[in-house]
Amino acid sequence: MRLTLAATLLAATPMLAFAAGSGSSNPPEPTETTEDCAEGLVFDLATQTCMTPEQSTNDDSAMMDAVRELAYAGRYADARRVLDQLDPADSMVQTYYGFTARKTGDVEGAMSFYQAALTIDPDNILARSYMGQGMVAMGDLVGAQAQLSEIRARDGRQTWAEVALRMAIDTGAGPSY
Repeated sequence: MRLTLAATLLAATPMLAFAAGSGSSNPPEPTETTEDCAEGLVFDLATQTCMTPEQSTNDDSAMMDAVRELAYAGRYADARRVLDQLDPADSMVQTYYGFTARKTGDVEGAMSFYQAALTIDPDNILARSYMGQGMVAMGDLVGAQAQLSEIRARDGRQTWAEVALRMAIDTGAGPSY
């Protein structure tokens, strides 16, 4: 019943924002980064070629798009390599370090990254959602519920972050991204 309710809620609210850090509830569209570039490379917009993240001339926004796309594709090491080129004082960079750590099984390490993201920006509801999902994985439903309350208190009602964490609390598993 709860799984059905969560699935219905997700289907009924297509405008939920911020799935895995974007302005959309949809998975990222594959680009040349995941379709054409070999492991360890990203598509450089200026040169229209695949190159290492260290060599790429992409701006931070394009690099974060690549991080999101690589993470969604399960290429966590590649996503982290791109993250290494970005400002570690950026809350979303810390959020994605946490996401990739959690997805590779380092839930405790992920919590440190999420806490760093929240120290930088306490209103980062995506970090709160991912932290809460990690808490669910560790069996800490009280902590997960506290993060859900924080999301709601920070104008996060009816966002992807809220729905994903609610689903994780209700079913024991959140979405794959």
